[in-house]
Amino acid sequence: MTASTSPDPQTRPVSGAIGVETIGMTKRFGAFAALEDVSMKIEAGGFHALLGENGAGKSTLVKCVMGFYAPTAGTVLVDGREAEITNPKGAQARGLGMVYQHFTLVPSLTGAENLVIARADAPAVIDWAAERADFAAFMGRMPFRLNLDRPVAELAAGEKQKLEIVKQLYLKARFLILDEPTSVLTPAEAEEVLGLLRAMTDRGELSVLMISHKFREVEAFARSLSVLRRGRLVGGGDVGAISRDEMAALMMGERAVRQPIARLGAADPDRVILQVAGVTATDVSGLRHIAVEDLRVRAREIVGIAGVSGNGQKELADVLGGQIRATGGQVRVGGEPYAGTRAESRAHRVRFIPEEPLRNACAPRMSVAENLAFRAFDRRGEDPDKPPTLWLDRRAMGRRAKDLIARFKVKTASSEAAIATLSGGNVQRAVLARELTDPVDLLVVVNPCFGLDFAAVSEIRSRIVSARNAGAAVLLISEDLDEILELSDRVLVMSEGRLVYETPAAQADVGVIGRHMAGHH
Repeated sequence: MTASTSPDPQTRPVSGAIGVETIGMTKRFGAFAALEDVSMKIEAGGFHALLGENGAGKSTLVKCVMGFYAPTAGTVLVDGREAEITNPKGAQARGLGMVYQHFTLVPSLTGAENLVIARADAPAVIDWAAERADFAAFMGRMPFRLNLDRPVAELAAGEKQKLEIVKQLYLKARFLILDEPTSVLTPAEAEEVLGLLRAMTDRGELSVLMISHKFREVEAFARSLSVLRRGRLVGGGDVGAISRDEMAALMMGERAVRQPIARLGAADPDRVILQVAGVTATDVSGLRHIAVEDLRVRAREIVGIAGVSGNGQKELADVLGGQIRATGGQVRVGGEPYAGTRAESRAHRVRFIPEEPLRNACAPRMSVAENLAFRAFDRRGEDPDKPPTLWLDRRAMGRRAKDLIARFKVKTASSEAAIATLSGGNVQRAVLARELTDPVDLLVVVNPCFGLDFAAVSEIRSRIVSARNAGAAVLLISEDLDEILELSDRVLVMSEGRLVYETPAAQADVGVIGRHMAGHH
């Protein structure tokens, strides 16, 4: 790339939308191509939607545009001129801004203080009288009404999202990237925010690139769209010229029906192991809510829950894992109330394999042997009916660890090595070894193969199906639709905190699943 020959970006007029184009944008991480030869143009004053499944390359593309990533190949044009953007400050200087899915504001500061410290030229000593006069004039031109004197921590989610957008406009952004902008908004707030931004694009004040999975919002506010699938641009055009079915088909692709991993026997209709009835819950931030009316998983059955990230899957898993408490309803395992305590999980033979196990299921600095002993360190021998031991039998722990390492093919220099020194696939094998050694009645698995290589993925999926074949009820929560379709007996879709669709896996229609994932029920 060569630097732009346009005038100094800081002298660019602060009004008027700008256009952005990517040409041949490619980004590889080692041998993995996250983005491959993507050329896409957003006209000045355009409102463009970028669609695609999780992992399709959407975030990688916009991070290349914003200078978070150095592309392996490709060029960014800003207003038709080649621009070398090497960091987010360089993007900001050229009028590009991004509103992230997660808030970046400082909660303890007021809105006004957040705006001032975001500036590249923030003064060491702030003249608040002058700043407030500037804010009054600035907010008079803004589409949102906000009280900038309130601490961010006191603002509702919708107000925080508006402040994030106002911050980018305050920083003189004239091309705005929105990453799932309505994921924390109510429908009414979403209509207001996107409607006001669309009005700004109609007036030629702003260009918008919106990453979204919601077809209704795309149709209501965007003028054009592009679809990424597995790192490649696979289609697009004017909104209105492409139907929802066509959008879903572009996102999902023509998937060959995979031969499922060998299964033994059918689900036992009379043995409901897990029942979730009328359960409501809110995450620790208070932003995400779930309401699961009826979820049942039977013995010798894998129920897969598909959904776009952020639609309540994590909160459901946290309720089942005892990380957050339900605010209503009841979870029952084996017909008895279940709150996810260690004693209950042992009594009901429940095992849990969370996402990112090194962070969520291990003590990284402790040894492999110690991590493998978490389920059984206080037992006498291998008999769960014997009273607990009062001391650690490190010899027994070592013998057990070596046995599990061999049986589950965990590659480690030693059972005494810190588990953090293992590769991702081997950490997952170690967690599976710990969780699946004893008989299991209920197995809850969340994104089990995220970031793993092909060999590890194949083995881990086989272990999950083996647990099902041995009689376990398996709840599989995954953002990988291929994984859901390959492993599940039944498929459910979770959207906006609710279960909105169910189908036998053998009769699953990818297009229908995609529409429900996108909020088109």
